[in-house]
Amino acid sequence: MTKGILGKKVGMTQFFTANGELVPVTVIEATPNVVLQVKTNETDGYEAVQLGYQEMREVLSNKPAKGHAAKAKTAPKRFIREFNNVELGEYEVGKEIKVDIFAAGDIVDVTGTTKGHGFQGVIKRHGQSRGPMAHGSRYHRRPGSMGAASFPSRVFKGKKLAGRMGNDRVTIQNLEVVMVDVEKNVILIKGNVPGSKKSLIEIKVARKAANKKNKKEEKRKKCQT
Repeated sequence: MTKGILGKKVGMTQFFTANGELVPVTVIEATPNVVLQVKTNETDGYEAVQLGYQEMREVLSNKPAKGHAAKAKTAPKRFIREFNNVELGEYEVGKEIKVDIFAAGDIVDVTGTTKGHGFQGVIKRHGQSRGPMAHGSRYHRRPGSMGAASFPSRVFKGKKLAGRMGNDRVTIQNLEVVMVDVEKNVILIKGNVPGSKKSLIEIKVARKAANKKNKKEEKRKKCQT
């Protein structure tokens, strides 16, 4: 079953393991999330848990947001996200979700919004090579051929061209939790995660890692029989 938490990206640092190995880690601050709503098949048509993160100033909230948060006896939240495929019996409205749901060694999927780079050319956006910059060349940083002129007389779909780069929702799968500090509400995750500093990060149990583990167990049982 899935379990997850919302947090804020603080930045990157390094962590030394017990063996003296240096590991690059991303620091994610995840102050307690509040369960705002538990959705069931009977009332909503699907099962999910709605979590709220970071209190919003009263001036920025409206009556519906205040009423929704009041059911959980909390203040309106800035970020609200849903997690599905969860064990509903473990959650109730108003319950706090803390970083201790994860432990060192857990494998997680991390979702964030990448840094926006604005309108960029094909060299930066797609990693294409440039042409010669001198000796009479008139081809420098352009995207290249658009296709044949007589047939099909159009540019094929999917042609890599200049355009808006970044600001995309991206999930990095199968990252390892290096350390969890419950007192400081901090999770250290091995490697880098998408997003700029202070951006919203979603952490949940890895889907593919669980599938691989189940397949290995099934294979081991078959070998034993």
